[in-house]
Amino acid sequence: MPNSVKNFLKEWGLLILLTFFVSSCRSFFAEPRYIPSGSMLPELQINDRLIIEKFSLRNSLPKRGDIVVFKSPYSFDEKLVSSRSKPLPKKRYCFFMSFPPMSLIPGLRDQACDAYIKRVVALPGEIVSVNTKGEVIINNKLIPEPYLSYKCSLSFLNNCGAFENLRVPKDHFLVLGDNRSNSWDGRYWPGSKFMHKKEIIGRAYLRFWPLNKVGLF
Repeated sequence: MPNSVKNFLKEWGLLILLTFFVSSCRSFFAEPRYIPSGSMLPELQINDRLIIEKFSLRNSLPKRGDIVVFKSPYSFDEKLVSSRSKPLPKKRYCFFMSFPPMSLIPGLRDQACDAYIKRVVALPGEIVSVNTKGEVIINNKLIPEPYLSYKCSLSFLNNCGAFENLRVPKDHFLVLGDNRSNSWDGRYWPGSKFMHKKEIIGRAYLRFWPLNKVGLF
């Protein structure tokens, strides 16, 4: 067997072993995540590193204002799933795709494997509206959102995803990005604006990078 082939098999063998090791050691209680976009500005900056804890939401529901990480809408929104040309990827496939170099190979990434981070703004049973500024109205009252700095302007396309007087179904939530002018969230999902609790991976608990912003949420 040529040395180049041996070296290739050796490198990939080590990568596979490392992947399984990380998988077996990953905690059921917490895991690190990073922020890839500006949808949660100004609270979360691009490339911030967070610890997501999974334990507290196993037997309870998230609260309004909680920042949660959840599965890709491309994996659970009925209209997005029905528009796929191939079946949803398996969990094992998504896990392997999260590691380099696999995640860097063009054409292998599947949107259904992504994870999103947004803020819980409406709870089960509530009547919710979102106006053309991106502000949230619950049961006909504008809720205070001190974290909200980037609202939509009057000239914003698609009316900022505005909608009126929808009841949040049981065990579902409305999740929005803090950057209401630049966030693809429940306002724009074609199948339903609301996410079932089973899609939630965990809750933002601690920012550990950058060092000058370390702290609990």
